Amino acid sequence: MSHVVESVVVEIDAPAAFVWDVLVDYANYPQWNPYTLKVDTTLGVGDPIDLTLPNPDGSAGTFVSREYIRVVEPPRLLRYDTGDTFPGLLGTRDQRITSLGSDRCRYHTCETFTGKYADAVMATQGAWVKRGFDAVAHALRDRVLALRLAL
Repeated sequence: MSHVVESVVVEIDAPAAFVWDVLVDYANYPQWNPYTLKVDTTLGVGDPIDLTLPNPDGSAGTFVSREYIRVVEPPRLLRYDTGDTFPGLLGTRDQRITSLGSDRCRYHTCETFTGKYADAVMATQGAWVKRGFDAVAHALRDRVLALRLAL
């Protein structure tokens, strides 16, 4: 069984390359990203990406999800997955930026959960992931617009 969690699609008044640069500027995530509080990675294909996230139950604290970079195609696609980190579950996330012209693009993210624990993860954390993905989409748009205004 597989389940897909998708963010809202946001349109951003900026070139796709500019949005990409903000998306992978992990050092500044604490300034704007409400769902992924910290990221450690080289962005090398096959290398780990450690995502620091807030606790799904809303309690204080964070946890780190170790995933692995699979595709890096600036400025349009970043894909990573959980690999064998969680036996019985594979989460594959795509972050997509689609150019709509020289000064406009669209951002969307989704994650596909597969494996024998996919149903359980969706039942317990699906809504939390959806809220987080939506928050990131809106926050990325707002961050890009604020940076563009500051130029």
